[in-house]
Amino acid sequence: MGVRLLNRTTRTVTVTEAGARILARLTAAMAEFDAALDVANDYRALPNGRLKLNVPVNAARLMLPRILPPFFAAYPDIQVEVVVTTSFVDILAAGCDAGIRYGERLEKDMIAVPIGPRRQRFANAAAPAYLEKHGMPQHPSELLAHACLAGRFDSGALSTWEFEREGEVVRIEPGGPLIVQSGAVDLALAAAVAGSGIVQLFEEWLQPAFAGGELVPVLEPWWPAFPGPFLYYPGREHTPAPLRAFIDFTRQYRW
Repeated sequence: MGVRLLNRTTRTVTVTEAGARILARLTAAMAEFDAALDVANDYRALPNGRLKLNVPVNAARLMLPRILPPFFAAYPDIQVEVVVTTSFVDILAAGCDAGIRYGERLEKDMIAVPIGPRRQRFANAAAPAYLEKHGMPQHPSELLAHACLAGRFDSGALSTWEFEREGEVVRIEPGGPLIVQSGAVDLALAAAVAGSGIVQLFEEWLQPAFAGGELVPVLEPWWPAFPGPFLYYPGREHTPAPLRAFIDFTRQYRW
């Protein structure tokens, strides 16, 4: 074409301005090309192809391990690629067919289908040894005097812990010996089990440690509840067959 479309180094490949403009014009045409090829799935007993999902860490850890194995059994010719990220992305620009997010982060032009449990809670927990040494807090404000295992978003902002009981809402900025980004949540959990402090995670994430006695619920009457996530995808004339199959499967799945 006589112009540079990509800048390459030994570690990265980035699109030039010319490449970005050409790609923007070609994206719609390539989507139509993919849709035309996908028509063949209408004549198969079972669809095949690839499904690429963009999901948060908790969905990859708590929901997809339950739903994907039976989905693979029902649709053995569909390959699922899962991209895990903590930031909200443009799924089309990222080359994904659909994503999983919570309602407050859904764009208005997306179609949303409920997926996963419809009610979830954030839970706090600590090891018995930690509580024996430092005591059990009775009010969220007392966490300011405790070692908390905090989280940081990819944006750089520290996560705020929120609590609610009988209309009273309390928010604190946890402080303590450890701060992890969302991709290292297992490290915070391991530190809590080891007695390093109090952690806040999805209740489902902590259930195995509760059942095994490694962790004890902290401030349970204050745990805030919130609606479950959604599978979201662009509203367009032709939905790829692998995505249609996944949507139908999630609608029938009982959580």
